Amino acid sequence: MHGTGVPLATPFDGAGAVDHGRLATIIDWLEGSGVDFLVPCGSTGEAPLLTPDERIRVVETVAETTDLPVLAGTGHEGYEPTLDTTERAAEAGADAALVITPSYYGSDDDALESYYRDLADESPIPVCLYSVPKFTGRALSPETAASLATHENVAGIKDSSGSLESLQRLVARTESEAFSVLVGSGSVYAAGLATGADGGVLAVANAVPARASEIYRQHEGGRADVAREQNAALVELNRAVTAEYGVPGIKAALELRGQPAGAPRRPLRSLDDNDRSTLESILEDTLESTITR
Repeated sequence: MHGTGVPLATPFDGAGAVDHGRLATIIDWLEGSGVDFLVPCGSTGEAPLLTPDERIRVVETVAETTDLPVLAGTGHEGYEPTLDTTERAAEAGADAALVITPSYYGSDDDALESYYRDLADESPIPVCLYSVPKFTGRALSPETAASLATHENVAGIKDSSGSLESLQRLVARTESEAFSVLVGSGSVYAAGLATGADGGVLAVANAVPARASEIYRQHEGGRADVAREQNAALVELNRAVTAEYGVPGIKAALELRGQPAGAPRRPLRSLDDNDRSTLESILEDTLESTITR
């Protein structure tokens, strides 16, 4: 998994069921915008609010709709449910599994390493580690990630800490063509690529997929200065759809782009009119910004 990945939003219909037709529409739009891979059933996809069967149907729809690589979120709090969902996701067409760190019981690094190593031993598809301390309360240490990177079926890590120091330490300890370090924060995408990251999985790419993809293209083309300028133009929007408004913000931004994301699932609530208006203004400013070089 290299380049710009999109952690897909999951559309629901008026009755609250997953709307697979709307999901396919969004996928077609994203694929036409130049992104490199798709990530269903992650945090942005409201995975904790989906049943295991719903997750698999979402993965099936994504795999059937796109020719892009599919990195499917398969993590649960327990080992057996995670393995079961990973195996089912593989059957549904996923190319790799994104597995969040279990957090409820506060497992230490030794326990997490054993968990991931055993999962990689049994998984029919490569496993990508997922460290997102905002939701789990803990970060997977670079040392643990480096140890797991030696496993032939551990393919990479998505680091959503937002810390460049964390990214630099991960890159320095996991230098291997077989292991991808993916930036999980849109605000530091260009800087993360400059430190040696292989790509990113960016919530903001739902709203501005072409802009997010261009950051990677400019970096790969040797124009790191332009990549940084492109990234700077996304910082306010990224903050709005992550730290400020979260999943409801992502879905509102997609709707403002003409994509049928619908409302979030309870207990999440749609943005009120004031917040939606603020987000619309930020989105318009972002889309109107230009890079002169």
